[in-house]
Amino acid sequence: MAILNSRHIITGALILLTSLLSSCASNSDPVEPLLQRLDTQQLVVVVSDNWDATTATLQKFEWVNAKWQAVDQAFPVNLGRTGLAWGLGLHPAQQGYYKIEGDGKATAGIFNLSSTFGYLPKAITDMPYQPMSANHYCIDVNGSPLYNQIVDESIVGNNAVKGSTEPMRRDIHNGGQTIYKKGILLDHNPANLSGKGSCIFLHLWFGPDVPTAGCTSMQEPKMDALLAWLNPAKNPRYLALPKDEYKKKQQQWGLPAL
Repeated sequence: MAILNSRHIITGALILLTSLLSSCASNSDPVEPLLQRLDTQQLVVVVSDNWDATTATLQKFEWVNAKWQAVDQAFPVNLGRTGLAWGLGLHPAQQGYYKIEGDGKATAGIFNLSSTFGYLPKAITDMPYQPMSANHYCIDVNGSPLYNQIVDESIVGNNAVKGSTEPMRRDIHNGGQTIYKKGILLDHNPANLSGKGSCIFLHLWFGPDVPTAGCTSMQEPKMDALLAWLNPAKNPRYLALPKDEYKKKQQQWGLPAL
């Protein structure tokens, strides 16, 4: 009878353990991409040439039969005057520069689209809509307890809105500006952390190639189509990335092919 020494026993045990681990790894399910884990069925995709670009293209996609389908052709939009920076949204923490208040950067990453707003009493959309009055402000004042929130001055008081540069009726407060006539709230910085960026919207543009203070702007007919298309039951999300970063994240995040 052959006698195994301790070295043979240990080697055999290691081979068996390695075999079992390999078997478990091969039988494990692949990790589901981020957007599919979030049950995203509508996706607004904004892609720029690079982090510093102030323009991009926007295209709408729907999740149908377990794949992304383009809803229409891509069209031009404007970004922040200093390009893109990572924002605080639904994506994991990233390496690189994150948006701060006043840096002029639009937000990169994945974000909820939860509600809409505008000058009109009603909007043609299934999304929650809030008509704005002369009393509505979005608070962009660092240190304010109302930071990154739209408030009504008649409710919160004059002192609470003091210093805000974001009156929501710009046609009344800013010489007839129409850029907030129709808009969509982008849920950036949902914890309302002071200094981390506030009042990020999709709104109407001043014109082609005119950058924003940190939002995404577009022509009014494109906004009308976007508002009519969004469906809150389909968990609509906004995604913005530079082209090279988009390619890096495409598989892990479950992004559409461009």
